[in-house]
Amino acid sequence: MSTLAWIAVAVFVAAYVLIATEKINRVTVALGGASIMLAIGATDAEHAFFSEEAGIDWNVIFLLLGMMLIVGVLKRTGLFEYLAIWSAKKARGRPFPIMVILVVVTAVVSAALDNVTTVLLVAPVTLLVCERLDVPPIPFLIAEVMASNIGGAATLVGDPPNIIIASRSGLSFTDFLNVMAPLVLIVLVVFVGLCRIMFRTAFRYDAERAARVMALREADAIRDRRLVVTSLVVLGAVLLAFGLHTFLRLEPSVVAILGGLLLLALSRLDAEDVAKDVEWPTLVFFAGLFIMVGALVATGVIDSIARSAIGAVEGKLWPATMLLLWASAGLSAIVDNIPYVATMSPIVSELVNAEGGLGKAQVLWWALAIGADFGGNATAVGASANVVVLGIAERAGHKITFWGFTKYGLIVTVISVAVAVPYLWLRFF
Repeated sequence: MSTLAWIAVAVFVAAYVLIATEKINRVTVALGGASIMLAIGATDAEHAFFSEEAGIDWNVIFLLLGMMLIVGVLKRTGLFEYLAIWSAKKARGRPFPIMVILVVVTAVVSAALDNVTTVLLVAPVTLLVCERLDVPPIPFLIAEVMASNIGGAATLVGDPPNIIIASRSGLSFTDFLNVMAPLVLIVLVVFVGLCRIMFRTAFRYDAERAARVMALREADAIRDRRLVVTSLVVLGAVLLAFGLHTFLRLEPSVVAILGGLLLLALSRLDAEDVAKDVEWPTLVFFAGLFIMVGALVATGVIDSIARSAIGAVEGKLWPATMLLLWASAGLSAIVDNIPYVATMSPIVSELVNAEGGLGKAQVLWWALAIGADFGGNATAVGASANVVVLGIAERAGHKITFWGFTKYGLIVTVISVAVAVPYLWLRFF
């Protein structure tokens, strides 16, 4: 690697350490790191602001912005309170069954929708449930975001890396369902068991509070029925358009921002007031992080690491599968998995073709997908949904620290990827 590439690595590592130690606000660190990358020439304006491979992913930014506007309007209808009371009553006020309900719902919905969209909708309900039952919301939020990353791996559209892999490999929606969905189901069952152990101190049952919740009427929570209907119609149209975006030729980001602005106009609410609910610091943090990771892509750092690793095991399919699986999980915990998968895809394609292109060689694509999807759970910045939930929690007065998330994320990731090892062996070897 060039001298500039090594300097870029040093800047990224320093920024990552500062984010992890939380000595300086993460938004400040991300913007500072991005500025340094631009100043030293590790990236430039053309790459940072206009490149799909090495710049800010504006599709992610505007998808987030649009969905945040929709959630901001929904919050004013009372619908989240309705869902919170309903789920608490279904679980009879017992915290662990409530967590199981929320985790399963999040995982299932994430298989059909973008992970970030799912957590934006589920997190407000979670905060209200926990407030009603006087239990700490942080374990519930962490469990849900991890469930979204696990569930999103099940389908071609559930996680952006899967879309990239499908485009490069020719794998279909059915292929993803056949291979990934059974593994996700197994991992989800294991994950629910882990939640019972990891978050056991959060499951304190208060019979008096539970009785008060059981006495509530969900319907009383709705404050504006007209706006509920309008919001659900717009949200339904947005979700339908997400599923049909290839036929409509509209990116999910365009669908989300159009839906958000349309709902804001139909709601007749004060736009400035709704905009206050947008997680602006989260959006800015993403922009800075994208530029820093893009600098590693632009200087060839990620490509060099990937080619060195793959070159070491070429012609040895099982070792190559294991290296790709664990390396993808490790790197996706540190850098955003979208540019990582975009960089790795052509390399994996060459390796698959060298192995014959069919049959067992396809296992390399699945190793890349599993590692990238599950690896996002390892750290607080490993996946877009993680960063969004940290922002929502902090705004609600419940700060989730980098290590507060990561100490659970590392356990979940290692166990999830470990479960995938025998699965891949039995399925392909």
